[in-house]
Formats: sequence, C-alpha cells, structure tokens
Amino acid sequence: MTDRIAFVASDVTSAKRARTLLAKRYGDVPEAEADVIVALGGDGFMLATLHRTQSLDVPVYGMNRGTVGFLMNEYGAEDLPARLAVAGEEVINPLRMRARTTDGRDYEALAINEVSLLRGGPQAAKLRITVDGHTRLDELVCDGALLATPAGSTAYNYSAHGPILPIGSDVLALTAVAAFRPRRWRGALLPKAAKVRFDVIEPDKRPVMADADSRHVENVLWVEVASEPKIAHRILFDPGHGLEERLLREQFV
Repeated sequence: MTDRIAFVASDVTSAKRARTLLAKRYGDVPEAEADVIVALGGDGFMLATLHRTQSLDVPVYGMNRGTVGFLMNEYGAEDLPARLAVAGEEVINPLRMRARTTDGRDYEALAINEVSLLRGGPQAAKLRITVDGHTRLDELVCDGALLATPAGSTAYNYSAHGPILPIGSDVLALTAVAAFRPRRWRGALLPKAAKVRFDVIEPDKRPVMADADSRHVENVLWVEVASEPKIAHRILFDPGHGLEERLLREQFV
C-alpha cells in the first residue's frame, strides 16, 4: 500500500521544506497514482486535502507542520514507509450543507468537522430548529448554532461547550453558541442519519451566515444539514494515536 506516496504541503515554510526532504528520500508521485497521500501542515490543510481528494479512494496520512494538529500525526522523516505500513485507518463521512440566501440563491458544501450558523450583525440570531421534519425548538436566540461530526467534536463544537463524540458512536452533536433563550439549553445528541434544518427568524433584522469547514455563505434564509454516507474519508494514524484515543484523551485534561 505504501510503495507510491504523494506528498502535499501547506504554504508554511516548514511544511514546504519537509515536503522537499521527504520527496527526495522516498520518491513522489501524483495524487491520482498514489497508494497513500501524506499531507504536511495543520488541521486546516488536512481538511482541505481531504476535500480536494474525496474522489480518490486513497487514504491520507497527516504530519503536523502547522499550529493545530488534532487530525495529524507527529512529524518525523525517518522510517516513513514502516509507519505507514502499521498505521490504523479511520473512516469518516462528511456533512452536506444546503443553504438558501435571502436573495434566493442556493448553495451546497461539504463539511468534515461541522456546519455552523453565526450571527452576521450586532443583534443575536433567532433560529428555528427542525429535526427530521419535526420542529424541536421554535426559537433559539443565540450567537449561533452548529452541527458537528465526531471528528469535528473537539474543534469549534468543544469550544462552544459541546460534547466530545467517540468516532464510532454514529451520532452528531447539535450545539448552541452563546444561547440567550432558552438560557439553559445546551444542545442535543442526534442520530447520524438525522436531517436538521435551521430557519432564520427575522433574517433582514438579524442576518445570519453559514459556514461549512470555512466555506462561508452570507445572509442565509435557511440551512439543511445531513450526513453524506456516499462519501468516505480515509485517515491514517500511528498506532495508539487514532481519533478514538485522541477523543478519549481530550476528556481527561
């Protein structure tokens, strides 16, 4: 599996230098011809690599050359083929976001971590939340709300006091961002197959933007989010350092 490696790097100087060194030592092939893709950078670059290569049935092994590395392995230039040979694989499905703006335009985007809605002006957002066709919250007054995958549960979701989800749990985290009313509502755990819709109340007075892994849509009228089982991202981790272990470790710090 590891005979043909494609090395890709972020714009960070240390990542570019690492790519040059590793390509010279182990060879380098185009992504479409690779048995494995090695991504050098941080979590943002890893997400971009996974999105860009989603049509290729090729696992991605990240090595941290950035500032955040939850999805990355520790960097090391030695014995890379041996590390790849024993790496464990995690498979994650992204979320598909569909959104309509106040001027009638439709957008779609995929998110590996989360889809979030955030207020776009000085006033709090007002959102109606529907799950599988049933209205579950008539009005959430907040700075925003998000739906996170298990892989993304330690990112923005965790910062918003959402739960950390085990990778194999087949659930999604619905989390409020600075909820004002209902003040005590902290969110919900939903089945992975759930379809969630956010309707923006008073969109002209209280504009809201939507974000899917840093893909922004301004002035949304409504947003629908569901897991996309037809797309599977394969991520490789060193033994003992997979997402499952990392998720557990995050809960004891």
